[in-house]
Amino acid sequence: MSREIRLTVDDETYEALQRRATTEHVPAEQYAAQVLRTDLTHARFIEGASAFIAEHAEGFEERFGSRPHGGLDAA
Repeated sequence: MSREIRLTVDDETYEALQRRATTEHVPAEQYAAQVLRTDLTHARFIEGASAFIAEHAEGFEERFGSRPHGGLDAA
Protein backbone atom coordinates (compact mmCIF):
# COMPACT_ATOMS: atom_id res chain seq x y z
CA MET A 1 0.00 0.00 0.00
CA SER A 2 1.29 3.43 -0.87
CA ARG A 3 0.64 6.67 0.95
CA GLU A 4 1.23 10.16 -0.31
CA ILE A 5 3.08 12.72 1.79
CA ARG A 6 3.88 16.31 0.94
CA LEU A 7 7.17 17.91 1.88
CA THR A 8 8.36 21.46 1.54
CA VAL A 9 12.05 21.93 0.83
CA ASP A 10 14.12 24.91 -0.19
CA ASP A 11 15.21 25.40 -3.81
CA GLU A 12 18.76 24.19 -3.18
CA THR A 13 17.53 20.92 -1.68
CA TYR A 14 15.07 20.34 -4.51
CA GLU A 15 17.73 21.01 -7.16
CA ALA A 16 20.09 18.56 -5.44
CA LEU A 17 17.28 15.99 -5.34
CA GLN A 18 16.62 16.47 -9.05
CA ARG A 19 20.32 16.08 -9.89
CA ARG A 20 20.62 12.84 -7.88
CA ALA A 21 17.39 11.48 -9.36
CA THR A 22 18.64 12.24 -12.87
CA THR A 23 21.89 10.42 -12.09
CA GLU A 24 19.87 7.40 -10.96
CA HIS A 25 17.53 7.67 -13.98
CA VAL A 26 14.37 7.87 -11.85
CA PRO A 27 11.79 10.59 -11.20
CA ALA A 28 12.59 12.93 -8.30
CA GLU A 29 9.59 11.67 -6.33
CA GLN A 30 10.73 8.06 -6.65
CA TYR A 31 14.28 8.97 -5.65
CA ALA A 32 13.01 10.87 -2.58
CA ALA A 33 10.96 7.82 -1.56
CA GLN A 34 14.04 5.58 -1.93
CA VAL A 35 16.15 7.92 0.20
CA LEU A 36 13.48 8.08 2.90
CA ARG A 37 13.00 4.30 2.88
CA THR A 38 16.78 3.73 3.14
CA ASP A 39 17.11 6.20 6.01
CA LEU A 40 14.24 4.62 7.95
CA THR A 41 15.63 1.13 7.35
CA HIS A 42 19.00 2.26 8.69
CA ALA A 43 17.37 3.84 11.76
CA ARG A 44 15.42 0.62 12.42
CA PHE A 45 18.65 -1.41 12.14
CA ILE A 46 20.46 0.87 14.62
CA GLU A 47 17.53 0.66 17.05
CA GLY A 48 17.56 -3.14 16.79
CA ALA A 49 21.30 -3.33 17.29
CA SER A 50 21.07 -1.10 20.36
CA ALA A 51 18.30 -3.25 21.80
CA PHE A 52 20.32 -6.40 21.12
CA ILE A 53 23.38 -4.96 22.84
CA ALA A 54 21.33 -3.82 25.84
CA GLU A 55 19.78 -7.28 26.15
CA HIS A 56 22.94 -9.37 25.70
CA ALA A 57 25.89 -7.22 26.83
CA GLU A 58 26.00 -8.54 30.38
CA GLY A 59 25.91 -12.20 29.33
CA PHE A 60 28.56 -11.58 26.69
CA GLU A 61 30.85 -9.94 29.23
CA GLU A 62 30.30 -12.78 31.72
CA ARG A 63 31.23 -15.38 29.11
CA PHE A 64 34.07 -13.62 27.30
CA GLY A 65 35.25 -10.98 29.76
CA SER A 66 35.46 -7.25 29.33
CA ARG A 67 37.37 -5.42 26.64
CA PRO A 68 41.11 -5.25 27.40
CA HIS A 69 42.51 -1.86 28.32
CA GLY A 70 43.75 -0.09 25.23
CA GLY A 71 41.08 -1.59 22.97
CA LEU A 72 42.03 -3.13 19.64
CA ASP A 73 45.40 -1.38 19.46
CA ALA A 74 46.67 -3.24 22.54
CA ALA A 75 47.28 -6.46 20.58
